[in-house]
Amino acid sequence: MSNLLDRITIDPQICHGKPVIRGLRYPVETMLELMSAGMTIDEILADYEDLEREDLLAVLAFATRLSQVKRMDPVAV
Repeated sequence: MSNLLDRITIDPQICHGKPVIRGLRYPVETMLELMSAGMTIDEILADYEDLEREDLLAVLAFATRLSQVKRMDPVAV
C-alpha cells in the first residue's frame, strides 16, 4: 500500500495544497466524489486519459488511511 500512497502528492503550489494524484492537479477529493457517485474505475480512466488504474487505487488507499482513527467523539451541532 505504501507504493500506492507515493502517487498522492501534497504541494502548496498545486490545488491550494490539497492531496492530488502525481501532481497532475486531479484532487483526491474529486476522484472520491466520482466513485461515490457511482462511476467505475474504467469510466473514470476513460474520461481522464492521463490517469492510471494504480492512481485510483492510490486514492482509495489514501482515503482508507484517513479513515483509520482509534476513536471518534460525537460532534454537537
